[in-house]
Amino acid sequence: MNNKKLPTQKSTQEILNISDIVDDMVILKDGTVRAVLMVSSINFALKNQDEQESMISGYYSFLNSLSYPLQIVIQSRNIDIDSYIEKLDKLAKQQTNELLRMQTLDYLQFINELLELQAIMTKKFYVVVPYSVATQFKRNFFTRLSDLFSASGEISMKKKQLIEYRDQLYRRVVQVQDGLESIGLQAVPLDTTSLIELYYNSYNPEVAKSQKLKDIDKLQIDQ
Repeated sequence: MNNKKLPTQKSTQEILNISDIVDDMVILKDGTVRAVLMVSSINFALKNQDEQESMISGYYSFLNSLSYPLQIVIQSRNIDIDSYIEKLDKLAKQQTNELLRMQTLDYLQFINELLELQAIMTKKFYVVVPYSVATQFKRNFFTRLSDLFSASGEISMKKKQLIEYRDQLYRRVVQVQDGLESIGLQAVPLDTTSLIELYYNSYNPEVAKSQKLKDIDKLQIDQ
């Protein structure tokens, strides 16, 4: 028998750099925090030349106004329309009007043929806004370390710290929102529930299709 021990697989929670998600922000293991904004999209190619140049100029000015980095994330996902197809099929079978039944079947056939040619994708756009206390205040390295980490190595923040970090972070969020709105983009910050769902679906795309996230209030996170 082979007595070699199999390597222990790390859990997703151990691999991720996330310590907690509270108060509409993501707390990383290094003590920094993040806000995530969902951003609308526009079809730049359909704009005329003057509109395009105006948007480029506005975006350039927006980037120059920032004193901190931003992360832009584009998420592409296959749209699961199986339930929609089943609904159409059921509707066609229940339809008493022959003309409407035939039109529904034709439409259903069109969708199935379209899916055979290519997958239907959806894109979502996010902007991640960071805040780090180290970038705002010059403090002793060991003092910052003792403030941020407990003996177990986990982030330990007091409520006062969380409030302070959130206030500073959301000042940046407002600045980013205003900058994006100036070029015609709408940006909405994700709340705690939406953040948890985003990361759950991002790191468990296949599982998320069949296993929906439980009620956030009923979730228990290991400490």
